[in-house]
Amino acid sequence: MSVHSKILNLISLESKTAIVTGAASGIGSSVARRLAEAGANIALLDIDEQRGPKVEKEIQQLGAKAKFYACDVSLYSDCESVIDGVSKEFGNLDILVNNAGVISRKDIVELSEEEWDHVLRINLKSVYQLSHSVIPRMVQNGGGSIVNIGSGWGIKGGPKAIAYCASKGGVVNLTRAMAIDHGKQGIRVNCVCPGDVHTALLEREAAQMHQDFDSFLVEAADRPIPRVGSPEDVANAVLFLACELSSWVTGSVFVVDGGGLA
Repeated sequence: MSVHSKILNLISLESKTAIVTGAASGIGSSVARRLAEAGANIALLDIDEQRGPKVEKEIQQLGAKAKFYACDVSLYSDCESVIDGVSKEFGNLDILVNNAGVISRKDIVELSEEEWDHVLRINLKSVYQLSHSVIPRMVQNGGGSIVNIGSGWGIKGGPKAIAYCASKGGVVNLTRAMAIDHGKQGIRVNCVCPGDVHTALLEREAAQMHQDFDSFLVEAADRPIPRVGSPEDVANAVLFLACELSSWVTGSVFVVDGGGLA
């Protein structure tokens, strides 16, 4: 076997099934495409029933098996039902990418209880709910890889983002706890913490701050690698943590932010 073939085998996700939440746009759709390009079958979970089927077709055109599932990840009943359907459709569940997320740019006085609950349910509780359903199936299959999408603001604080910072800080430490609990079962759990990435979510964030998006991007690009991230930057990190290149990596917090935290 050539060196080239050995590397491809390490990266390959051939015959693996990956579940990606928030998969209809932004980081989620890029992650789904990248994993499909590595050979995985993809289950796309999102609440967006217009964009989701379009991403499904795009991934099928890459030659991968893909299916969109309408799912409100804040609801346990939705998560349990959808994972049951994915398991019946695809068989083994090998990779789970908990990516779905929202942001509310308010401080603790401005933020309502309903807004707090909404952010925490989607950003943090969904990670519990999907993992709760997927891990027993991964154990039956002999293991798997879970990648949780955190944030740089899960490691340090940020202004006017109290619920987001709390939820992403929870994701970071939940990742570590899950890695400890399930490593002996062959399940690796890691967290990717992006900086500002050019997505529709970033546009909504600028709007919440009443900022012109172009000027918002200029401020966001003020980092050692002077640009805003792309969804593909994050997708590449997820691929590394999903494949055999990272076979001895678990409980890690992988910062992908152009040096912003540095």
